[in-house]
Amino acid sequence: MDVKPLDCVNYSVKDGVAVIEINRPDRMNTLGATLKPDLEAAFFDYARNDPEVRAVVLTAVGDRAFCAGADIKERDGRQITTFDYFVTQEYTHDLFRRIETFERPVIAAINGVALGGGLEIAMCADIRLAAEHARMGLTEVKLGAIPAAGGTQRLTRLVGESRAKEMVYTSAMLDAQEALRLGLVSRVVPLSDLRGAAMELARRIAAQPPLAVAFAKQTMNAGMQVGIDAGLVYERYAASILVNSEDRKEGFRAFVEKRPPVFKGV
Repeated sequence: MDVKPLDCVNYSVKDGVAVIEINRPDRMNTLGATLKPDLEAAFFDYARNDPEVRAVVLTAVGDRAFCAGADIKERDGRQITTFDYFVTQEYTHDLFRRIETFERPVIAAINGVALGGGLEIAMCADIRLAAEHARMGLTEVKLGAIPAAGGTQRLTRLVGESRAKEMVYTSAMLDAQEALRLGLVSRVVPLSDLRGAAMELARRIAAQPPLAVAFAKQTMNAGMQVGIDAGLVYERYAASILVNSEDRKEGFRAFVEKRPPVFKGV
């Protein structure tokens, strides 16, 4: 498909995996300029509309920062009314939530610091891998603000209430191993291996039946928001939709015929 260059994001596709790469290394890949609309375009104009894309790797240029949060220098001195801020933050909430519920699995490869809004983006991914030198935290309180791009909600769900509150109240920074221990990331690898590890995992996911992966993601995400009884009902609905899908039939046929399956996402 025709992909127009974006100012703050690099976009490419290989082996069924879309790589969305934040590209503001001179500003620590901070959330300024056109980064948010560029992320929106990369996910929802390009990756969503490309039938070849079955997984996404979200990462950044360089080895210093995945995303260091808000561009403080860009925002310094800017005046905004309470109402205008509320509306602007609603756009951010909606964008991050759409990334979180994106139809294909998203893997964040955290190649450096992930602070504030940068960690909040990473927490929208399904799976997070971190380079050994990565550090991450929601440090807004020390600036007189709060994590306001979903951080107060997602961090608690990922690491638990007590630890999340300690991190937010103290503006704590975690190293990669501590993030791994808390379950904030699922794997820590050397920086030189990070991109390869993320791509290898994404390719493994891309080789799976895409319809089943999409429904598994939706069902697990929904289950995190409701009680187990409602989650089980959602699971039954999803499984019922899949039971007569062509991919499920192909998976069974390929197993019986002892051959590699060919999945089409239908």
